[in-house]
Amino acid sequence: MDDQMYQWHPSDPSGKCVRTNVAGVQYEEFSCLYPWIEKTLTPFEKTYDPVPVRDWMRERPFLAVWVVLFYGVAIIAGRRYFANRPAWNMRKTLALWNFSLSLFSFWGLCRLLPVLIHNYMFYSWRENFCYDPESNVGSGTAGISPQFFVLSKIPELVDTFFIVVHKKPLIFLHWYHHISVLLFCWQGYIMNPPTAIIFAVMNYAVHAIMYFYYFLMAVHLKPKWLNAKWITIAQIAQMVGGVSVTMFGSYLLFIEKPAGCFMTVQYHLVPNFIMYGSYLYLFVLFFLGRYQVGVKRSKKTD
Repeated sequence: MDDQMYQWHPSDPSGKCVRTNVAGVQYEEFSCLYPWIEKTLTPFEKTYDPVPVRDWMRERPFLAVWVVLFYGVAIIAGRRYFANRPAWNMRKTLALWNFSLSLFSFWGLCRLLPVLIHNYMFYSWRENFCYDPESNVGSGTAGISPQFFVLSKIPELVDTFFIVVHKKPLIFLHWYHHISVLLFCWQGYIMNPPTAIIFAVMNYAVHAIMYFYYFLMAVHLKPKWLNAKWITIAQIAQMVGGVSVTMFGSYLLFIEKPAGCFMTVQYHLVPNFIMYGSYLYLFVLFFLGRYQVGVKRSKKTD
């Protein structure tokens, strides 16, 4: 049993960048630690406080459930509407949509990756797994991109709208992924999982590439060498990363058993295993079914 208590402390011993958010929690303002980052912030980012919105989300834990229910009804209604009607041509709108999501994901990656690197430079992995995220990633300018990451899962449901109006096949992996990621991210953000920053950085990185690929597809500018297979491989790598991080957390809680660790089994580890485990299984199946089967067929043809 590890008797060490995981009490957050600032990375800068001088404490010059320590602030207190509206909830009374101390945190270290990231833009104060790195003035060059402050120069890149927009006026909105300099004044936006993520804590009140986070509290608003905590007061509405089932809002994501209602959004998912509406999403399901909209899919059923949309597919019935287009059953005997011609598909719409919204390729230009789709291109703009994908480019916007790619740009947003790139912004989120640029904002959050430096925070992740800083945290693992100045704190041990155990501290990063056990500190209350509100102190080192949930408040101030560092707390904006994690919050927007969660909120973005609602507009990302619009991806399905384009599939429906274009009368494209709607596979289980697509709608399950959209539904589950919204539910898990919403509840996870409310519960403050310490490892969420790793998950968000991985997702931002993959989505920046993925949506830009979709943009190139929509405008017919995709290079021949850029195969969709590599996008799926990147997604699988993300899921492997999520499972691996959760396994590290399990080792910490079940083997080392640190006192005062913010991470819990029921609120953090179990949901993470369910989410990333199911995604890994489904994406691997999708990869094997789409690409390996295609390889076998081409060999038979030859």
